[in-house]
This record gives sequence, structure tokens and C-alpha cells, in this order.
Amino acid sequence: MKRILLYITLFATLSLASCNDWLDVKPETQTDEKDMFESVSGFKNALTACYIKLNSKNLYGLSLTITDIEFMAQHWSYQESNYRGAEDLKAFKYENDYPKTLISAIYGEMYNTIAQANIILQNMPEHKEVITNEDMRAIVEAEALTIRAFCHMEILRLFGQMPQNSDKQVSLAYAKTVSTVMIPHYSYNDFTNLILADLDAAEALFKDHDPLFTYSFQELDNFFDTKNYNVELADEFMGFRRFRFNYYAVKAIRARLYMYMGKKTEAYTAAKEIIDAVDKNGKKVLELAGAGDISSSNFALPSECILALSNYEIESNTEKLFKSDQAEKIYLTEKQFNNDLFAGQSTAVNNRVQVWDRTPDNQGAIKPLLKKYNQPSSTTNTDMEVLATQKQVVPLIRLSEMYLIAIESAPTLKEANALYIPYMKARNVDASPLQQEQLMTEIIREYRREFFGEGQMFYTYKRLGIKNMLWKTDREVGEQDYIVPLPSTELNAN
Repeated sequence: MKRILLYITLFATLSLASCNDWLDVKPETQTDEKDMFESVSGFKNALTACYIKLNSKNLYGLSLTITDIEFMAQHWSYQESNYRGAEDLKAFKYENDYPKTLISAIYGEMYNTIAQANIILQNMPEHKEVITNEDMRAIVEAEALTIRAFCHMEILRLFGQMPQNSDKQVSLAYAKTVSTVMIPHYSYNDFTNLILADLDAAEALFKDHDPLFTYSFQELDNFFDTKNYNVELADEFMGFRRFRFNYYAVKAIRARLYMYMGKKTEAYTAAKEIIDAVDKNGKKVLELAGAGDISSSNFALPSECILALSNYEIESNTEKLFKSDQAEKIYLTEKQFNNDLFAGQSTAVNNRVQVWDRTPDNQGAIKPLLKKYNQPSSTTNTDMEVLATQKQVVPLIRLSEMYLIAIESAPTLKEANALYIPYMKARNVDASPLQQEQLMTEIIREYRREFFGEGQMFYTYKRLGIKNMLWKTDREVGEQDYIVPLPSTELNAN
């Protein structure tokens, strides 16, 4: 018997119960749920719950960005006695205790988030009239749809079959309801079509309703600053679009999914739409502006984020990971940093080098530590909005990924280089045009440099079917390593 129903029903209940303080409902009965959605604040709070869940340590607050998914990509050095679980993940020993517990937590919390989005979507037809503002009504529904699509895509990338040349087929549950009805499992093709259908529906709702059609990301990040920005919103809930699933995030998720599926023509088109997008004044919606962010010590490059989470717990989540005096620290060796991470490039010019702390430790050894999630040493109440939008940032999709997708999927080498040269220039590198035989080597290197500590490298290896991961020297990586097994409570329906 398939056990996905257990996750959907149990975690839906837990999701409401855990947020009682601000939802102000008792989730025990269906009537209480209906009562919650009889006010606009109920919809707002239910949607906010989705973002709280995505920020959990088992998802993007730690495991799926900085630690566990990066261990699976063979990233990080550390004192092995402090990281037995990491060693199991690096060896793909999914049957061992730590990986089994982790897998169950990720799977459960991901479907928990989907259930929360589905609660919103199921209540929208009957109660949407309580959201009197048409733009807000469209955005609430669109965000819930996009969250559902995004979470299912992440389940696909982690638990699904190899996207190309797969010997093992894996069916997965696509949850569109929260009910007593068993959630059906779908084949790879059907599952991806369901993701795309949700993205299509979300894009249609976002179109002309997202404030990004009126204001820029920067203006909406700073709408509270009335001295410097003239932003008029019907509700503050419509601000901070970079930190909410938005119109351009839908397009970026689509580009990522098409690239993962190997549909290069579609991926190129979707990525270029974002790269070339202009606002009503003819100005580009997003620019590669890494140098500006880095000079401001905004090392997660928030101005390049198409979609990010603002996580006020990121400092406590990472406080022992990136300080040289901590036994639990994770780092690179000097050789890994110079010879591997920045292979073929001078560390004297590439501005991404500044995202790493290379201060010698007490023994004089240089063990580069990532500064991407470092927080200011002191803050005041007046800093809170700035902290939320510039410092406490967990990137989910950045513009640089759209450039790399477009470079890799470009129909000609000339078009690829027309994107590669300005992309590298934004990283302070005067790069020469790539030759065809160099293209994929540099693409892979750039994914590693660009998204270290953001959880993207394992999926890059998986979609390309890479057998020889950098820093895994004991054996080749195979299909059995890339397909993370479903939890023991969830039987695969094949």
C-alpha cells in the first residue's frame, strides 16, 4: 500500500497546528479550516506558512543548500569525527541511519509544504471573494501553484530517475489535493507534465497582476523606504517580490526544469526571456551585478536573485560551520580552492574569491571558509529590513543560473559566447571566447564556483550523468547513487 497519503494528511494537520500562534485556528476539524479562509488574513497566513516550511533546516535553511546535498556532491572538508553522517552521504550509503533519517525528513517536509499550498488552492474557489483586491487574489493563488510546482520539481531532482538514459524508472506522487483519496503516482513524463501545467496556470495568474509589472525588484525590496522610493501598494503583502514566488520565478523554474529534462531549445528560450526581460521603461529587469553586492558584503548576491528566501535563523543555523575556531567547521583545503575550484582562473581577479575567507588559522594554515551566509556582527532595529533583503538571504534561483542554462543550450557557439563573455565580465574575468570542446568543462566549473553552498551541484552532476565527481576518488558514481531511495514508508509504485 502506498503511504504517501500518510504524509499528506498527517503533515497537513501538523502544518496548521505548528502555526497556531499566527493562524489562530484549531485545525482538528474541516469546519475550522473553512473558518480560517473566511478572511484575507487567513489566506495570507496560510501562504506565509509555506515559506516558513521552506526555510526549515531540513529543507533550504540548511540541508538542501549548505550541508547534506553538498556532501552528496562531494563538497566540503571537515574533521571526520564530527561528520559521520556526511561520510555516509558522500559514499551514498543511503541505507545507514543518518541518510535514512534525513531522507525521511526531507521527503516529509517537502510534501508538508505541498499540502499547505494545496489547502490554499482547495479553499480558493469557495472563499476567494474574501480577497477583494483582484491582484492579491491572483497572486495568492499563483504563489501556491508555483510552490507546489517547485517542491515537486525538487522531489523529482532528488528522488526521481535519471533524466537521461535511465535504466531504472521511478514513479512519484504528485499531490494536488489534501483528502482521504490516495495520491496517485506518475511516470517521469507525466510527472514533469504536471509540473509544467502548474507553472502554466501560475504564469497566467501572475501576468499583469504581479507588482513586478509596475515596479522593479529593487523598488519592491525597499517599498518601506518612502524617502528614496515611491512605491504604492494596495497591501504590504505585495512587496518583497524577490522573496516570494513571482512571475519571473515561474519562468526561471521552467528554464531549470527544461534544462534538467534535456530540452535544450525550450530551456534556452525560457532562460533568454529572463535575461532579456525589460520593464516598462525599457530597463533590464535583472542585471548581473555581483561586484556591487560583493563590495557591500552581500555575498549571497541578493540583487541577482530571481527567487530567494529570507531566513532570520540563517546565522544560528550556520554559526558553527564557517568560523575558524569551531571544530565543526566545513571548509576547503588550499589545494581544493586554488587548483580545483578556481582551476584555469586567477584567484587574483575573480571577484567570487571574495566570497571566501582565506585568513590563516592559528596554525598558519589557509582553509577557505565560505562567507556567503555571514551576518553583521551587530544590528539595530532600524537594520531589520536591510538584513531581511540583503544579509539573511538564501538564494533559490539566481540570474547567473539563467546565463549558464542559456550558454549551455545556445543553438550556436557564437550565441553561447555572446552570453559567456559578459557573464564572466560580471565576475571580473576578461575571458576569451570558448571553443566547442571547452564548453561543457567550463559550464561544470562555473556551476561549482557560482553555487557552492547553494545546493545545485549534485543535480548538475545527475542531469549530466557525470561518473567522475570532483573530489570523489574511490570510485565512479552510478545511477544507484543518483537516485535517492524513497523513505521506507513510501513504497515505489512501479
